[in-house]
Amino acid sequence: MELLKEKLQGRRLILASRSPRRQELLAGTGLDFVPADSCGAEEVWPAQLPAAEVPEYLAVWKSNGYPHELGANDVLITADTVVVCDGRIFGKPGGRDGAVAMLAELSGRRHTVVTGVALRAPGRMRSFSVSSDVWFRPLAAEEIAYYVDTYRPYDKAGSYGIQEWIGYVAIERIEGSFYNVMGLPVQTLYAELGRFADSL
Repeated sequence: MELLKEKLQGRRLILASRSPRRQELLAGTGLDFVPADSCGAEEVWPAQLPAAEVPEYLAVWKSNGYPHELGANDVLITADTVVVCDGRIFGKPGGRDGAVAMLAELSGRRHTVVTGVALRAPGRMRSFSVSSDVWFRPLAAEEIAYYVDTYRPYDKAGSYGIQEWIGYVAIERIEGSFYNVMGLPVQTLYAELGRFADSL
């Protein structure tokens, strides 16, 4: 069996994401890649689009908005993660008040983390999404304030990072990929990259 690293030999893997967590997770696969900025434009989606389909839509949108032409041997990876609770999307909070309010709503409840990923090479694209369910125990207002003020999770969907303090003390259980909750479903991505490489 040929390892994915060998299948991708001679190709340039580009991760278009500013997220240091996504870069760390992709590095954990042992694949060589080049980090790059995403398109950076405002993220918008059709109002009628179901919440669970938004991340894949945005991953494809980011891929199509990538500002550089892909070379013949380039493979571009783009991704987007959202938290969904009661059919509503919890994106990045934008500030302290938003973060506190989001965590108060997630407290004591189950929510779903969905990450959409797009793979693109010249002339072809593949996209997919992965969902993980997460259960928070009830959080005291003091715990929410401590977490927000200490970790400032303003760049994170749902206002939290599972790899931080709140993940250790407040998450009761997860169904699905832990790494997906961090922002990149690396096991599924690895498998999909293998299929994508076979198609090139």
